[in-house]
Amino acid sequence: MDADKFEWLLRTGDNALILSQRLSEWCGKGPVLEEDMALTNISLDLIGQATLWLALAGKVEGRGRDEDELAFLRDVQDFRNLLLVEQQNGDYADTLMRQLYFDLWHVLWLNAIEQSSDADIAQIAEKSLKEVTYHLRRSSDLVIRLGDGNDESHVRMQRAADRLWMFTGEAFIDDELDQRIASRGIAPLPSSLRAHWLERLKQIFHEATLALPPAQAWMQSGGKQGRHTEHLGYLLAEMQFLQRAYPGAQW
Repeated sequence: MDADKFEWLLRTGDNALILSQRLSEWCGKGPVLEEDMALTNISLDLIGQATLWLALAGKVEGRGRDEDELAFLRDVQDFRNLLLVEQQNGDYADTLMRQLYFDLWHVLWLNAIEQSSDADIAQIAEKSLKEVTYHLRRSSDLVIRLGDGNDESHVRMQRAADRLWMFTGEAFIDDELDQRIASRGIAPLPSSLRAHWLERLKQIFHEATLALPPAQAWMQSGGKQGRHTEHLGYLLAEMQFLQRAYPGAQW
């Protein structure tokens, strides 16, 4: 088993899986019908991407676990997603700001790993990038419209931006695994994307008339190593319930 590649694939797949589950919680509860459908479709895009990443992880692991087992039969400390994506939906401003922060990183990340030395990883990145490019276009447009909207929408968007900011820095922290993966040409160092992410985010916030939180602010981390907020446990309890209650159940 290629342990480093397996762990890296879990990180990538878990981001899509957990954010998909979060967005699916809006199904039937969106502020307007169009947004209800849009969030559900983005959730479906992400679950499709998670399926590809986790299926490849299972293949690399070589223990016979498929994408379903990796999704539904791991405990919370075995998940490697960023803390940002497990944060609760909050109000619509929180959901949109979380989406913008993630989408902008996601586009940069997929663009970078399209050049991966691993052909399977590069292929999944190429396929996913088409969807994620749309995700970013949509989230940035809505943040701009609401940030530069009325007083109420502006206050809510600024509050969401400030509250979620401390969870953004983890995406750009290089740990030992990141360094080993970069040395093999599989993916670049996460820190290499930070300047571009910040510059594009400044442009979006300027159009949205929002104040960008301090770039050097303290950042929360730990999700990539399996140390999560309390929110992930509740999310997994719901997501994994059926498989845990009825092991091996199939439709």
